[in-house]
Amino acid sequence: MNALLFPGQGSQVVGMGTEFYNNYELVKKIFKLADEKLNFQISKIILEGPENELQLTKNTQPAILTVSYSIFKVLKDEHGFDLKSFEYFAGHSLGEYSALVCSESLNFDDALFLLHERGKAMQEAVPIGKGSMIAVLGVNINELSILIKSIESEIGVCEVANDNADGQVIVSGDTKKLDKLKLILKEKKIKTIPLKVSAPFHCSLMKQAALNMEKKIYNTNFNNPIVKIINNVTAKPEENFETIKKLLVEQIFSTVKWRESIIHMAQAGVKNFIEVGPGKALTGMVKRTVKDVNCFSINSIADMKKLSDEFKR
Repeated sequence: MNALLFPGQGSQVVGMGTEFYNNYELVKKIFKLADEKLNFQISKIILEGPENELQLTKNTQPAILTVSYSIFKVLKDEHGFDLKSFEYFAGHSLGEYSALVCSESLNFDDALFLLHERGKAMQEAVPIGKGSMIAVLGVNINELSILIKSIESEIGVCEVANDNADGQVIVSGDTKKLDKLKLILKEKKIKTIPLKVSAPFHCSLMKQAALNMEKKIYNTNFNNPIVKIINNVTAKPEENFETIKKLLVEQIFSTVKWRESIIHMAQAGVKNFIEVGPGKALTGMVKRTVKDVNCFSINSIADMKKLSDEFKR
């Protein structure tokens, strides 16, 4: 049983997708469509930078979608991958939009618009410097939740943003309250890494962003996906487009249950996890969370050929 995974923010790098752009006409068409839909040259930012432009959330989100969708289309249209061989699609945060596009639930140009608006809304929801995010390593979510609860009397927000994998949890909230948590973690010799993000994503500070996106999401045409989508909020397959819309709004301020999503797919019998898009972050998370599965990252034409050969055996 197979699952396709689509990366989220943090996987972006200037030049991502260049090899596919240079070698496939259909990728050039996808990049051109993205430029036309967004009314600016997102393709130039993806291929050439500058990096500070790509790192802006409003650009990062549609950029990663564009590259992920391009690689998926090459996989499907040029290499003849049969969607029927995939039981699940799952995307990490903005990657859920990539999963919805590739499962024919959402049009690519509509997803571009929504992600550009989502990026702006998330960026503008909290003043710069007020919020931040940290990665907490080597501790499970239950232990971390107890430590977060121990500072609940402190003013401000401090919440689990991403349960990514065993030993990798992301916390988001008010910078001052996160600083208190970091002191406690340091005393317990638990490692933390500050994330280079412009806002505290996936916590209740994002509720204004969700309100700003609600009407835009509800006014967009969705279909039921042709492949089961594992949802970030529930970590379960969601197949009804009305439910998916509601959960996309909630996803903006809710924990991304990625570890639970991987476990759900593995327990359902998935043996091959294939990451489609820039980076290898998601396959790394899979390897840390479940055993006896195969992981593939598709970042190059060589990766794609290797995967095709593997599946022809």
